[in-house]
Amino acid sequence: MAAHLWKHEPAKPAIGRVESHMQKNRIEVAGYLAAKPEVRYLPSGTPVANARLGESYSFKDGAGQQQKHTNWHSLSFYGELSTVAATFDKGDNLFIEGSVEQRRFAPKGDGVKRTVHEIIVRSCHLIAALRTANGRSAAAEAAAPEMRNEEEFEGQPAEQDGDPWPVQ
Repeated sequence: MAAHLWKHEPAKPAIGRVESHMQKNRIEVAGYLAAKPEVRYLPSGTPVANARLGESYSFKDGAGQQQKHTNWHSLSFYGELSTVAATFDKGDNLFIEGSVEQRRFAPKGDGVKRTVHEIIVRSCHLIAALRTANGRSAAAEAAAPEMRNEEEFEGQPAEQDGDPWPVQ
């Protein structure tokens, strides 16, 4: 006779019902950095680095033509991860794991409320950082057409009065 570890069978959740302990806010993304992460400091002294990560995929449309699409994600690295992020360069291939956070803010001047979604990075792995003769990563050279639409974000100041990448 087999011994049971449970006095009673554990309750099974009903279909369509989600137990609170089962809710997760977790995301994993692999892609290429649009620019070198920018490090700044919060008033509390905590370092934070912000960056954009592009992940592309290909598909065939209804006419059978090959199409490419790139999704861009805003990343925030806090604490020790921000010093690690500062070593990354544009075009580095990263695998990140974190949680999605939504923020609302109103930039000074226009007073229009904006909402942004960003990934709070919990762990990060550098997949590739091979450099070419001109200093760009080999991945950035290969993905140059996809990266061109993010060039406008290079050199923008870190978020202080408003978000540099607002969702509209």
